[in-house]
Amino acid sequence: MKKCIKKWNLWPYLIMVTLIMNIGMLKAEKTGDPAQHESLKDFMDQNINELVQQDKFSGTVLIAKDGEVKYQKAIGMAHKGYQIKNKMDTKFNTASMYKMLTGVAIAQLVQQGKLSFDDKVGKHLPDYPNEEVKEKVTIHHLLTHTSGTGLYWMEFFTNAQWANLKTVQDFDNLTNTKPLAFEPGEKFSYSNSGPLILGLIIEKISGMSYDEYIRTNVTEPAGMENTDCYDMALPISNVALGYTKRNLMMQEMDEWHNYLFVTPTKGGPAGGGFTTAIDMLKFDIALRNNKLLSKEYFDIMTTGKIDARPGKKYAYLFEDELLENERIIGHSGGSLGVNNTFRVFVNSGYTIIILSNYDDGMSLLYKKIKSRFIQ
Repeated sequence: MKKCIKKWNLWPYLIMVTLIMNIGMLKAEKTGDPAQHESLKDFMDQNINELVQQDKFSGTVLIAKDGEVKYQKAIGMAHKGYQIKNKMDTKFNTASMYKMLTGVAIAQLVQQGKLSFDDKVGKHLPDYPNEEVKEKVTIHHLLTHTSGTGLYWMEFFTNAQWANLKTVQDFDNLTNTKPLAFEPGEKFSYSNSGPLILGLIIEKISGMSYDEYIRTNVTEPAGMENTDCYDMALPISNVALGYTKRNLMMQEMDEWHNYLFVTPTKGGPAGGGFTTAIDMLKFDIALRNNKLLSKEYFDIMTTGKIDARPGKKYAYLFEDELLENERIIGHSGGSLGVNNTFRVFVNSGYTIIILSNYDDGMSLLYKKIKSRFIQ
């Protein structure tokens, strides 16, 4: 007697498996985790190369997850005249990105009980020449750009001796007698003068110069060997010159010009120090491992306090942004021939570091990267 062999119809099962796989792929895409879909290397190489071909990007890029490097690339010229290429350990001007180090320094002093976020400037700088600032402005105001102090760029570039301005006091003297633009705490208004006052307070409390304090308490503990406020009038090795196609009035020019005649020769608390992509990853790791600050004070420093613009708050010299299901902290920096960003994607564990010695190099690339990580 022949056995009856039942033929199973596999089509329903195949359809079900296909649906499950498709749903899984969609979920992976929505996580924003590059490891779950298109190759990160292919994506990054394609977008960087497109910008390079258009002569719109020069610099270094580093992407890490939980402190582990997933992608890195150096491209373009550190010095066009001598045809010196950018490398991963090339030092780039940070512009305002350096403000984060000032924020860390202040938070350290508060953590040590030597300072309070509510302290008035006059408590620590009783001889400060601006009475309004002494009596009304707090450390909190200075850290959140709500102090009413302004910028100092016009005063800097109209100063006949601008190339000789080196110390924190030199820069603060440019604007420290100007009246406040508004009552402290009234609104957010980005200021470079505010961090200068913070730098003076760091010097007064610590008994060190600003640069010495940062080296001793921030960069050296983090292992950041190539980060400092270098004096560019001196020979500094492995540094990228900035290149701009704009003049001081922000008018477009046809040819690349180096930025040596449109930028301070030395940085400080408001920005202008130099760093490498590798050092900024070390900064990220040191912060998140609580080597520079306790978790309590790291959270205080990076948690948004003031609405800066829609979707983005400003913390203590850190930005705090919430997009979809991702929280992003860090800071960018931009000036003529400088365009950088340091962004930590808190929920997914990714860190994005882009240092560019072109006017808009970082902004164009980060926009593409961000669209990939934020689904």
